[in-house]
Amino acid sequence: MKSKLPLILLGAGALVVIVAFLMLRRPAGEAEEDAPELPFSQRPFARLVPTKDGHYLNMIVSDFKVPNAASMDYELYYDTAEGITQGVPGKVNLDGKTSVERELLLGSESSGKFRYDEGVDDGTLTLRFRDAGGKLIGKVAGQWALLSGTDTLSSLDGKFAYTLDEESDAFFIVMPTFGLPESAPAEVTVGPYGVFASEIGPFPGEVNLSGNVYGWYANNWEALTGSSSDLGLFITTN
Repeated sequence: MKSKLPLILLGAGALVVIVAFLMLRRPAGEAEEDAPELPFSQRPFARLVPTKDGHYLNMIVSDFKVPNAASMDYELYYDTAEGITQGVPGKVNLDGKTSVERELLLGSESSGKFRYDEGVDDGTLTLRFRDAGGKLIGKVAGQWALLSGTDTLSSLDGKFAYTLDEESDAFFIVMPTFGLPESAPAEVTVGPYGVFASEIGPFPGEVNLSGNVYGWYANNWEALTGSSSDLGLFITTN
């Protein structure tokens, strides 16, 4: 037993060194992924608008209300038809900006040559806000669905659907918008859900959302009873 003791101590010491090495190798900020979700009152209004070919998503984020936020990290993740997870990360210095827009490629580019990923149906969008010192303040995250060639546009959580009066070959994104462009008529209990198209509408249809439903049209909230004159932003209030 005494002869094995040095080996045991040596093994234990090596294990400590390995663990310490891995912790030092951990990317800066990795432990910050557990930052708190932003309260509803501080969430920005986010949209993903597909292009006509479905190869890009235009990300538009506005109405920043996070106290002391100096920058915003964004991450768009999705799976390809081959089951490969792809990511589109980025960072924006807010510097008093009221809105940010970025064109996000669903694919890759090298030396001016583009490769577009096939079979992209859904993914996630995460926004993280940091103060001037780089400390993570809070985040928001949600799932989006990319749809085409169907008359039923549903959110991935199953709580919202928009049924088109006529099927369209346009591309559509259904997603939580996190926040609102303007205060709601009452407390929001479900949503907000946004539906955004690659083509100019209108796209009349039926809104499937429980409770007192409102749609955002022409910078105004309008009470709905099921049918809607176009796509847009939808909520349920108490």
